[in-house]
Amino acid sequence: MYTCSDLRKGLKLMIDGEPYVIIQYDFTKPGKGQALYKCKMRNMITGNMYDRTYRSGETFDPADLEDRSMQFLYKDESGYVFMDQKTYEQITLSEETLGDDRFFLIDNMEVKILAFNGQGIGITLPNFVNLRVVQADPWVKGDTAAGNNKPATVESGYTLQVPSFVEEGDMIQIDTRTGEYVTRVKE
Repeated sequence: MYTCSDLRKGLKLMIDGEPYVIIQYDFTKPGKGQALYKCKMRNMITGNMYDRTYRSGETFDPADLEDRSMQFLYKDESGYVFMDQKTYEQITLSEETLGDDRFFLIDNMEVKILAFNGQGIGITLPNFVNLRVVQADPWVKGDTAAGNNKPATVESGYTLQVPSFVEEGDMIQIDTRTGEYVTRVKE
């Protein structure tokens, strides 16, 4: 059981039978009366945001979540298929569940799947992933202005800003947390 004094950003709680994560947290102690704990929370299943205020003394159940290490296998019409390498159990996550993380999946990649009641509700990717550029405008000679970026599309269909020297066929490293270009990778 958690109490209000345990509330902090990133804490996962069960509220009304569903898992929530605290996105923003604020503690207020008025001149008289009980302390107030204002929380901005996100439902981990639906993604909806809620603002809730709690008074000191209230208790919460920890979210019954399971973090499983799984391997990405393939994408088909039903979604993205992952396999537990110990039990060989497979689960499928939808495009909506994955969001933009789907652009950074590579075959046989190890990921962490966040599960609630056996159903996958989220994914944690490695911090960096290497993908090949499949479309980028050509570099114009003499176009060397500092901070001059251009759009490029990688093999997964994701489009991001890259420096002007990056060309089609180059392998680049992308930060999966921000979706930004990191560096060019030598093969």
